[in-house]
Amino acid sequence: MIKSMLIAGAGGFVGTCARYLTGRLCAAWWCGLFPLGTFTVNLLGCFVIGLVVGFLEKTNLLTPNHSLLLVTGFCGGFTTFSAFANEIYTLASRQAYVTAAIYLILSIVLGIALVALGRSIPR
Repeated sequence: MIKSMLIAGAGGFVGTCARYLTGRLCAAWWCGLFPLGTFTVNLLGCFVIGLVVGFLEKTNLLTPNHSLLLVTGFCGGFTTFSAFANEIYTLASRQAYVTAAIYLILSIVLGIALVALGRSIPR
């Protein structure tokens, strides 16, 4: 249990640092209203999680510890959007379309509503 936490934590540390650096680079390059840093991080995270899960499913190149380091740790620290997108994809690939749609819609609608609620409390 401790070893697994350390592996995930190490990946999370690197992912968080990569998220920070990506955000800073995007902010230095882009001054517009569009949140390019978060957008870039989310898309890169989706690509990385797809790549890692694809290697886990189709080859013997990665171990469960690699998954813990890269999927749970790095991608979790970099962006949780990648996990969300991967879960939607997995549900859809299992033809659980209704569950995927409910998860997608509820996550977005309730997520935005809870951000609004949380932001209104300090006022």
